[in-house]
Amino acid sequence: MAYLVRSNLRQLIVLLALIGTLVTVLNMFLASAKVQKQVLIENTLESNQAYAEKLAAITEDFLHNTILELTYSAKLLSQNWKYKDYQRLETTRLAEQNHAFNSVVLGDDQGVVLASSANAAGLLGRPLYTIGVQHALAEKKPLISEPYESAMGNLVIMISAPVYSEQDEYLGFIGGTIYLKEKNILNRLLGEHRHRDGSYIYVIDHQKRLLYHPRTDRLGQTITGSNPLIDLAISGKAGQAQTTNSEGIPMIAGYAYIPSARWGVVSQRPTEVTLQAHDNLMQKVFWHSLPINVGVLVLIWLCAWLIAYPLRLLATHAKNMRKKSTLARVENIKTWYYEANELKTGFLIGLRNIHDHVGQLNLDLRTDPLTGLHNRRTLDYLLEKYKHSQTPFSVIAIDIDHFKKVNDSFGHDVGDEVLKSLATLLQKSSRDHDYSIRLGGEEFLLLLPDTPLPAASDIAERLRQSVAHFAFPTVGHLTISLGVAAWPDHHSDISTVLKYADDMLYVAKQRGRNQVQIAKINQN
Repeated sequence: MAYLVRSNLRQLIVLLALIGTLVTVLNMFLASAKVQKQVLIENTLESNQAYAEKLAAITEDFLHNTILELTYSAKLLSQNWKYKDYQRLETTRLAEQNHAFNSVVLGDDQGVVLASSANAAGLLGRPLYTIGVQHALAEKKPLISEPYESAMGNLVIMISAPVYSEQDEYLGFIGGTIYLKEKNILNRLLGEHRHRDGSYIYVIDHQKRLLYHPRTDRLGQTITGSNPLIDLAISGKAGQAQTTNSEGIPMIAGYAYIPSARWGVVSQRPTEVTLQAHDNLMQKVFWHSLPINVGVLVLIWLCAWLIAYPLRLLATHAKNMRKKSTLARVENIKTWYYEANELKTGFLIGLRNIHDHVGQLNLDLRTDPLTGLHNRRTLDYLLEKYKHSQTPFSVIAIDIDHFKKVNDSFGHDVGDEVLKSLATLLQKSSRDHDYSIRLGGEEFLLLLPDTPLPAASDIAERLRQSVAHFAFPTVGHLTISLGVAAWPDHHSDISTVLKYADDMLYVAKQRGRNQVQIAKINQN
């Protein structure tokens, strides 16, 4: 702090500009980095979710089409059930038509293989007790089996369709198997989407067993423990999340659901790979912007020196601003260039504004905020002024008749509008040098300097008539009662004169309202 006190303007400008520049640059750099990082993560999340949904849709279409194909084949087989050659030809056709299955078998209602594709010929005539066959025999409807180990030792899933006779008698099933650990159309569909950057996809069934994974040694494994991402993937939802894989690598993942098989598809990418491009970009931005930032700092130093020199001259002449002659002293300061002159001009404007504001504050203190008339502070000031200068005056006390009924009947908002309208009438009925004053509530006062009592009485009567003929908004016609007194005619004490006017006001109210009462000269 002591250093700052001893520093001159040039040093302070340089220091402040340096801090401001460094903070701004650092803030922009960090904010940009944070935003870019978040954008990359969000884009990757959305991309992986879209990827997973696309693969889920492709797989769903594939499974649906295979079921349709098997169902159609089952219909043909039911019509030619007794023909062994047809059974053999049909199973061969299914196996070779689009290579959707690694093998195809036709079984009877006991699970005995009646026909098969060439690679499953060893099963002919044998009963099968695999999970897929048992599910097909039990359900007797199109289905996709759980993963299981086949009779030939393969990890497979079986997609099957029942065969019914024309009499709706269950004859058996036609089933196509997919070997999960061997080449098949399913892993070809999914394997096409592998990337070299560490991104990969995997498929799990509803029991959390891996059906597809880039590492074939993991196929058939059951994921143990809590894994929220997998739970979501097999729960029938699609979404995105940041997670950590089994090897502890942070991942950005998207997931989707395959309803027909109750499988989940997860597409994920290492977070480090995603952010690598961001880190490289930020490094380039830093090094490319460094020369510019250094140049800016040098320019700031030069500008600070140029600004500080004439300002020091101006500051020297402004040291005595605490004195009353501040305004005049500042006006006499000679400035020879634009910036210093503008500073001087602004300084002068500020000083004048302060004076204006002080005047306005004084005005506000002496003005009624509702009506804009003078208030009691103004009245006290004027009475003291007239007493000191021995200026005679007349005073008219005014009160609205039955004003309480206005507030009770129409509300205070309407009552306020009545007060404003009366204030306007007071100003119109008075002269330029007269003072219209609101004492409070519905009580008003007209202060008439250098006005004899007869003239004041005339003014009061004109005001009464103006009010009586005026139609107030919402309310209609109202009347006022008025009391008139004069100083020093009625009494040498000003407060007593004001009381006389107030007494006359109440006399007017007692005598029926809507009238002017004038204090008698001999009252004192």
